[in-house]
Amino acid sequence: MNRRSPTVPETVRVRVHGHLPGADAYAEEKVSSVFKYAPEPILDASVRLTKHEDPSVRRKVVAQANLDLRGRLIRAQVEAETAHEAIDRLAQRLRRQLEKSARNWQAIKGRQPKPGSWRHGEEPSERPPFFPRPAEEREVVRHKAFTLAKLPVGEAAIEMDLMDYDFHLFTERGSEEDSVLYRTPEGYRLAQVHPRPRHIETGEVDVSVSEHAAPRLNLAEAIERLDLSGLPFLFYSDADRGRGQVIYHRYDGHYGLITPPE
Repeated sequence: MNRRSPTVPETVRVRVHGHLPGADAYAEEKVSSVFKYAPEPILDASVRLTKHEDPSVRRKVVAQANLDLRGRLIRAQVEAETAHEAIDRLAQRLRRQLEKSARNWQAIKGRQPKPGSWRHGEEPSERPPFFPRPAEEREVVRHKAFTLAKLPVGEAAIEMDLMDYDFHLFTERGSEEDSVLYRTPEGYRLAQVHPRPRHIETGEVDVSVSEHAAPRLNLAEAIERLDLSGLPFLFYSDADRGRGQVIYHRYDGHYGLITPPE
């Protein structure tokens, strides 16, 4: 199949954490090889390779890539036992992400999901399971604070798939409620700080809406509930401000926190 050759960055920025000799050059070569599948010019490309030092971790290498397609971000993350295997799987995952975005690019630019597209089950995310670090050793090692995008559910689903996320924290446009979209075996599921299902803009996406309000918790309470639940993340309402936040397990066994800005 003939493909249009989009503009590509001069280099792929590769960061390596841990002893992975030769992995940076191999990552640049493999990730560059999938640029031809991009439907739009690639303005920036970066890769992060991380090696677990703990001998009990079987899949020691986590590979993550971020591509900027003229303002639209594409992300992929995989894990494997060796750096070369992780990079190969990362390139395959990126190719699928790019091909999927190409099939739906007109819908994305029009901010309207195509009927029958971008639904749960099309391509499951390949998220590394988190390392079972003892609870007393866990810390919040990453806190991302940003203005929540105001989106209809359909566009939130598109962004979640393109970014290879397990969940997406945003403000739902129709109800104006802080919300989280995630996947279940039955399909997309939406939870809100204050559920307002009649006002939600779902578009063409099949989504079920939780009837339960988000629990109002402080950070310590949220961490305790996350650990007790056994789930990968917890959506909750901040006890001080009432805004929607997510605390989640990172691949290294620590916590990540996503919040609106102060």
